Amino acid sequence: MSNHVFVLDSNRKPLTPCQPGVARSLLKAGKASVFRRYPFTIILNKEVDANPEPLELKLDPGSKVTGIALKQGNHIIFAAELQHRGQQIKEALLSRRQLRRSRRNRKTRYRPARFLNRTRPEGWLAPSLQHRVDTLMTWVNRFRRLAPVGSIAQELVRFDLQLMENPEISGIEYQQGVLQGYEVREYLLEKWGRTCAYCGAQNVPLEVEHIQPRSKGGSDRVSNLTLACHSCNQAKGHGDIRDFLSGQPDVLSRLLGQAKSPLKDAAAVNSTRWALFKALKATGLPVTTGTGGQTKFNRLRLNLPKAHWLDAACVGPVESLEVLTSKPLLILAKGHGTRQMCGTNKYGFPTRHRSRRQIHKGFQTGDIVTATVTAGKKIGSYVGRVLCRASGSFDITTASVRVAGISHKYCKPIHRKDGYAYA
Repeated sequence: MSNHVFVLDSNRKPLTPCQPGVARSLLKAGKASVFRRYPFTIILNKEVDANPEPLELKLDPGSKVTGIALKQGNHIIFAAELQHRGQQIKEALLSRRQLRRSRRNRKTRYRPARFLNRTRPEGWLAPSLQHRVDTLMTWVNRFRRLAPVGSIAQELVRFDLQLMENPEISGIEYQQGVLQGYEVREYLLEKWGRTCAYCGAQNVPLEVEHIQPRSKGGSDRVSNLTLACHSCNQAKGHGDIRDFLSGQPDVLSRLLGQAKSPLKDAAAVNSTRWALFKALKATGLPVTTGTGGQTKFNRLRLNLPKAHWLDAACVGPVESLEVLTSKPLLILAKGHGTRQMCGTNKYGFPTRHRSRRQIHKGFQTGDIVTATVTAGKKIGSYVGRVLCRASGSFDITTASVRVAGISHKYCKPIHRKDGYAYA
């Protein structure tokens, strides 16, 4: 089952998405044309006077991958997974800072360091974190132009940390309900990497374990909880953790240190989700929220496999759900190139000149093209992102391999550069 196809009328008004078979019939009959390749969108040849049913855009923001789903009634008709490049941005800024610092220390010709008199605006986020908010808002606005989105559902926080520290904050009914257990367990699964904290076993049933036993004064706070396989949990029993790991001092020090450390990724993601929530509210659409424990509870109740886009489908209150697609659109953030004046080696010294021209032979790096080579050593058909050169000899990166030395004469654009790769 594939994603539904987005439909626009001749005035680019978004209509209800249709099934791929219907879109194929409209294209063959000449009643529509291809408007976009990714995500696949058709545009009708006439104006349509209709009031399409509003769709719900559901988001599951993540540190590396964000799940996206479009819900019509209780049907999931479109799904996508957006892979961020926050880590690449962090590494690029770190490399630039190190190179500048080394050049200053060498007393080579370079501008001096600035005074620390610059202030950051309220709500400032690091570039690697702000990137997650900006790219996701780009796609929210893009889906709003392609489909009649009437509301948005967002997984606002991964874990209800305040509830776990003070269980009675939302009442005794919430404390004793099933949702509280899902919040704690999901937090521990993320913090301990879904492995046994004692033996490192994976892909086995894991049990919640008290590091300091309750019989010896241990509490139920999450800082005193870990995950253990059944055999390790039984072997430790009510004994002291230092006695149980007396022969493994490295494991003991790692476990005690990790137990007190906060979940860094969860904290970073939570900060970006609040910024995203404010940006979503600024769109004027109604925004509902949910927690990660609630999402997992819905997914297990509906017997759905673990996937980012299925997590997005289960965000917020969900009574019933019917998934009409099994092939989400995979979106990979690639950026828009670099503004470097010249290329450098690993030490930061200039090695080559960079041309200001970006378009060569009608193409630019990042375009998605199809190339049918009919002569030479590279005979065949290739579809992928193109790397352009002034000489007209391009490289094409397909889903599995990178092919070099393809002439521009064999290339035909199917999707112009927009900063993303698709699969």
